[in-house]
Amino acid sequence: MSAEKPLVADPERVRDGAQNRPVTDVAVGILQRPDGHFLLCTRPPGKAYAGYWEFPGGKLEVGESVEQALRRELEEELGICIGPVTLWRQSLVDYPHALVRLHFCKVSQWEGELQMREGQDARWQTLPVEVAPVLAGTIPVLDWLAAEGAR
Repeated sequence: MSAEKPLVADPERVRDGAQNRPVTDVAVGILQRPDGHFLLCTRPPGKAYAGYWEFPGGKLEVGESVEQALRRELEEELGICIGPVTLWRQSLVDYPHALVRLHFCKVSQWEGELQMREGQDARWQTLPVEVAPVLAGTIPVLDWLAAEGAR
């Protein structure tokens, strides 16, 4: 994982004025092919920001590690079994509906054909991405990939 400082002092709640807001932890997969392309998917119909493009993943369940959640989510959503997971970076995004801590993981090996099991769309992309709109929490990742020299 990156050596960045945590964005919040209390990992479970964030002080927001007079309220404490719960933080939702989400495991996110940056699936990268050897040619440098990475996978973006649309948010499924019926979910907040449906149709916006993001990296695939989902919420951690009680007792799950980031890696366990990512493996489960990618199998459930995309029908793939991933290989090694590299914890890469994290960020905190304050959406109107939720305060979300995104745990970004790089994945370069997987088995199975992509299946869009939740009615989402998927596209292999390079920088600059050709899909829109892109979810706010995805934009910093594209910047980080650009800084690393992703194609």
